[in-house]
Amino acid sequence: MACLANLKQDIKLLETSFPKDHERFQIRSATLDELSCRFIGRNGNHYDIQANITETYPQSAPIWFSDSEEVVVTTVIERLTETTPDKYNILQQVKLLLTELCSLHDIPVPEEIAFIDSALVNRGQPVRDRHESSEEEDEDEFHYDMEDDAQSDQKAKEEIDGIDTENLAVLERLKQNQRLSYLKQGSVTGSVQATDRLMKELRDIYKSESFKRQIYTVDLVNDCLYEWCVKLKKVDQDSPLHSDLQTYKEKEGKDFIQLCFTFKDSFPFDPPFVRVVNPVISGGYVLGGGAICMELLTKQGWSSAYSLESVILQISATLVKGKARITFSASKTQYSLARAQQSFKSLVQIHEKNGWFTPPKEDG
Repeated sequence: MACLANLKQDIKLLETSFPKDHERFQIRSATLDELSCRFIGRNGNHYDIQANITETYPQSAPIWFSDSEEVVVTTVIERLTETTPDKYNILQQVKLLLTELCSLHDIPVPEEIAFIDSALVNRGQPVRDRHESSEEEDEDEFHYDMEDDAQSDQKAKEEIDGIDTENLAVLERLKQNQRLSYLKQGSVTGSVQATDRLMKELRDIYKSESFKRQIYTVDLVNDCLYEWCVKLKKVDQDSPLHSDLQTYKEKEGKDFIQLCFTFKDSFPFDPPFVRVVNPVISGGYVLGGGAICMELLTKQGWSSAYSLESVILQISATLVKGKARITFSASKTQYSLARAQQSFKSLVQIHEKNGWFTPPKEDG
């Protein structure tokens, strides 16, 4: 896409204009996801500042952060968060960052800033303030790096890199929450490894055809990356479970089996804990508390190479294979986290002693 090509070009320009040996401002490292800068103040102090370039760029600005708690840095970062859409471009952001830092230190702006101005003008993005342009020009500036034809523009608005804008917003919100958590606490919720892997898994799910076809859905509980609400909406049409789901929709207004996935900080090296939340299921290898009897979900049978989509689809297939049926007369309080954990723990202990076995063919 044009926006990706422009981003690569902009990063190359910044690296060339402000190399690692520049006396005032240096690009220490740069990728399509993150930019690491160093500003050298009047007294020779170094200020390292990073920018996370989000998947929704350039519709959203890079997220700036720094380990430094000095007012001169926090003030500039705060100002960057208040920029208008015409200043979301990485060149505009770096220009604002450098100009503000130089102003606060009362030192001249490096002459290389002219390279940024020249690139912006050549790109067709004026360097003047937003209020000086007309509303029509503003709209053109905001979409300057989208596809040229109207049809591609519309597609880009609806979907970026195979993910629709609503789910992109979820990913963006998660990234910002993690970043804010880091800035406030000095650490992220969970572990960095688990968080990165879960973000990748969620991103892959948002791109998958099974997800787009509503075979299943995924929602995060209270925007927590470590607790997923998964709804199985489509199962084998020839199975009794499929018929039960239709009846379930008529009686309860629901057409899905709701699962809860919870992850430890040790993910992906430890499996998620998975339980059925509702409806109450008989058969299908579902235990009395709602946990699921699958070797794949135990430490013994788990592999860090498994994708979460493959796990979701395997659970769905296992329910059908085990002749799962909805128990309409069951108490809605039958399933609970505590009961599920206890029954699963007992199950694992039994199988650790006796091993796992393949059910007889007549059992499905």
